[in-house]
Amino acid sequence: MARLGLVGVGRIGAFHAETLHGLAEVGELVVADADPARARAVAERLGPGVRWVADVDDLFTARLDAIAVAAPTGAHARLIRRGVEAGLPVFCEKPVAASGAETAEVADLVEKTGGRVQIGFQRRFDTGYRAARAAVADGSVGWVHTLRGGTFDPAPPPAEYIATSGGIFKDCGVHDYDAVRWVTGREVAEVYATGSNRGEAFFAQYGDVDTAAAVLRMDDGSLALLSATRYNAAGYDVRLEVLGSRDSVSAGLDERLPLRSAEPGIGWPAGPAYPGFMERFREAYTRELAAFVDFAVGRIDNPCTVADALEAIYVAEACELSRAERRPVRIDEVRVTGTGR
Repeated sequence: MARLGLVGVGRIGAFHAETLHGLAEVGELVVADADPARARAVAERLGPGVRWVADVDDLFTARLDAIAVAAPTGAHARLIRRGVEAGLPVFCEKPVAASGAETAEVADLVEKTGGRVQIGFQRRFDTGYRAARAAVADGSVGWVHTLRGGTFDPAPPPAEYIATSGGIFKDCGVHDYDAVRWVTGREVAEVYATGSNRGEAFFAQYGDVDTAAAVLRMDDGSLALLSATRYNAAGYDVRLEVLGSRDSVSAGLDERLPLRSAEPGIGWPAGPAYPGFMERFREAYTRELAAFVDFAVGRIDNPCTVADALEAIYVAEACELSRAERRPVRIDEVRVTGTGR
């Protein structure tokens, strides 16, 4: 049985701690946080099989078999590097780093050292997204001409979060960009993006927008129409529709979809709506961490690499440049040169 470390036990970290503790393959979970009292509280709540240490230095001396990172974004690259240098398999929540340039540096380190790092894009483990990917792969939808989807949050996060989020394209849209690449098996060639602010003033104060839209042209000529907002009061809505020459499928089209039909006599979807991402993707997060354990012990290949995360952040940066300059942007314009990436 594996001994796993977990850095960061905030909202998503505490959720991951509970999930990892419940996996049969995990014999002991060691948790650390910038706030030691929070780490202690999580360990005491979960009980036997979970212990806490005072800081990250102590965590790295705990004779771990693997480590998971759910710390704030600013610490991700440093902790990935430290895990790789220690020879540990690493799971890290997105993003790898705040920029494509730093993400490329981490990707190069991982490649040169043979590091084993899985990045947390949980939609790859969602039943609907997997079924959509399978429909593309087996040809049942025919050739894909259009994808439609997005991420619609029910309410905005606090201003202090927006200040360090990297903006809506990196914080929200990056999940959609990764999902489009993964479901279709194609790369994004060019984007055109825009955004607006009709809500809280702090979005504009930090150079961000509260609502955004992007058109992605894939390398085979298919188009992805993606949008995001911080103001979808009906509930948390995440979908991806794949429209092909033979059939069309949708991930996220279920009874809890936060959408009301304007047609008379239609009672679907019945609800209740998903209140947030943890409820919407609860099963996917569990599958994701179970896959990490399998990856850490060598049973499966890496289901989501740093190179995958790098491509997604390039798309996000191209969208931000497109919004700022009001023009189409090719991904090659933002790709870091001199690294092979």
